Amino acid sequence: MKITKISLVLSLVLLISYSNIVAGNSPGKISTAVIPVKAQVFTTAKDTSLRLAQTKDALFEDFGQPFETQVCIFVDPSRKFQTMTGIGGALTDASAEVFAKLPETTQKELLTAYYDSQKGIGYNFARTNIASCDFSGDSYGYVAENDSLLTSFDISHDKKFRIPLIKKAIAAAGGNLPLFVSPWSPPAWMKDNNSLIHGGKLLRKFNQTWANHYVKYIKALESQGISVWGLSVQNEPMANQKWESCIYTATEERDFIKNYLGPTLARNNMAGKKLIGWDHNRDLIYQRAETLLGDPRAAKYIWGIGFHWYETWTGSGMQFENLKRVKEAFPDKNLIFTEGCVEKFSLDRVNDWSLGEKYGHSMVNDFNCGTVAWTDWNILLDENGGPNHVGNFCFAPVHANIQTGKLIYTNSYYYIGHFSKFIKAGARRISCSTNRDKLESTAFINPDGKIVVVVLNTSGEKLPFKLLISNKAASLIILPHSIITLII
Repeated sequence: MKITKISLVLSLVLLISYSNIVAGNSPGKISTAVIPVKAQVFTTAKDTSLRLAQTKDALFEDFGQPFETQVCIFVDPSRKFQTMTGIGGALTDASAEVFAKLPETTQKELLTAYYDSQKGIGYNFARTNIASCDFSGDSYGYVAENDSLLTSFDISHDKKFRIPLIKKAIAAAGGNLPLFVSPWSPPAWMKDNNSLIHGGKLLRKFNQTWANHYVKYIKALESQGISVWGLSVQNEPMANQKWESCIYTATEERDFIKNYLGPTLARNNMAGKKLIGWDHNRDLIYQRAETLLGDPRAAKYIWGIGFHWYETWTGSGMQFENLKRVKEAFPDKNLIFTEGCVEKFSLDRVNDWSLGEKYGHSMVNDFNCGTVAWTDWNILLDENGGPNHVGNFCFAPVHANIQTGKLIYTNSYYYIGHFSKFIKAGARRISCSTNRDKLESTAFINPDGKIVVVVLNTSGEKLPFKLLISNKAASLIILPHSIITLII
């Protein structure tokens, strides 16, 4: 009897193993192939009323080899890449000052529009400024002149507008909104030009004082009940601006991180805060990453490399390949889009369709290059593209007419929403490719197992295409100048 039972068990094991090999799986593993049935479709399209509107479902059918004449998007859920942290926008002084001027009903509308995942676009990530930036009503700091011990440190300025907005945003997001903080400039007396503006550099004798300043700010926010997820070292460290700015070469930033900021965070039980280097444009990102991450003593403190888009704001000319080079060279570090907006605001352009298309183009390609989090700039500005204390007026996804108390939604709000509403924190990017350059696409699988595919059409053509997953295909049509999100 014992021999018979053993033989039976061995036979079953061999049969199961053979079946898995035939099915294309490793022996002993059960197939996890996705068998799609239908896709929900959400559309935003130019010259229509469609704005994140749910349209007709697409059904999947058996499908063999596509012909070269067919426009196709191919999704392979078995090939998984980076895990998403979040998508959101910056809670700046400007946004907070505009928000405070709005009627309570309009304030609730804005918070719902951004942070409610059902009624809005589900932002789940945020950034804010340490002390003043260009999008502040004025220049300010937190410490008195020459107070190197930081005994006068006080964030009372932020308690009037910005901290109340951050708290309301956290509540609207369900109580959890990872937030990272960024400085535009150390206090003027810490710099070699004795000014908050026009670049300048941090004086070496204040390296430790400035490192202590980050800790002071984080503790001050957290004393207000606002958890800080991470921080960047310096906003745009190679920009000499007419607003708050400070210059660090790559070696200067590296040495500040490894000798001062990293150890200071560690000593203050903040080693878990996500430290972001660079926080500037894609053009010099590899040189900066190579310098910061090529030094093990600095790299051990760095969670990832942040980037903006302003150097290449020419549509298809964005330098996405530079992101790929960083991810290839440093696969254990993260890429995070820390800021972007369309500059040179004018009220007659709020309906310009190119605003949203540029967001769509950047987000698809940034994600496909390995980006784990994507942060827009101001969530809200007024009807003049401000306030901004140096006249650097820009676009936001949503503007408010202070005179009427009404909100103006640009189409960039909806384009961002095609990603933020559907791609959840913890989602994994999966393989996705197109066979026509008129269509751009990216795809993710959410923690609940649902697949999200975003397809962008910046052409003036209505394009039929096939979406192929696991030898099944759905037939769809994407309208001219539109973006669609498919939930499978």
